[in-house]
Amino acid sequence: MAIREILTVPDPRLKEVSKPVEGGVTDEIRALMDDMLETMYDAPGIGLAAIQIGVPLRVIVMDLAKEGEEPAPRYFVNPEIVETVEETTPYEEGCLSVPDIFDEVERPVKCLIRYLDYDGFKVEEWAEDLYAVCIQHEMDHLEGTLFIDYLSRLKRQRAVDKVKKAKLRAMRENVA
Repeated sequence: MAIREILTVPDPRLKEVSKPVEGGVTDEIRALMDDMLETMYDAPGIGLAAIQIGVPLRVIVMDLAKEGEEPAPRYFVNPEIVETVEETTPYEEGCLSVPDIFDEVERPVKCLIRYLDYDGFKVEEWAEDLYAVCIQHEMDHLEGTLFIDYLSRLKRQRAVDKVKKAKLRAMRENVA
């Protein structure tokens, strides 16, 4: 397992639409998911899409365990949202690709998802609450959409500018 670099805005790769995994869940895909999970835990975060580490495949990892709880990693290969309910709720979201930026996004409170798990078994289940928010957020990544794309143009630009400035500041500190 290896910790990979997480892409941040405005990296154009984050806007790519990810391709389906062909041939099922292989050892290579499991190794990718293991790296993604280690990267996500190191960041730290609760969800990560493969495109966020520069791999344009429809793969997501997630762990919604609270601090102090036993880790509960989840793996999603070729996930799809089959159905959503009409009821929505705002939820404050953040993103490892848009560090230190948080804002509310309105999403359906419940969605039916279908995917292949770590062992390649087909799963279909309803996601609710934080699980529903997180899977929708990560699924957006697979379509080249970031949570800041739901914000006003001004808020989105401020978020990108803030991330760019923080990156420049970190680069200067590393050189000094």
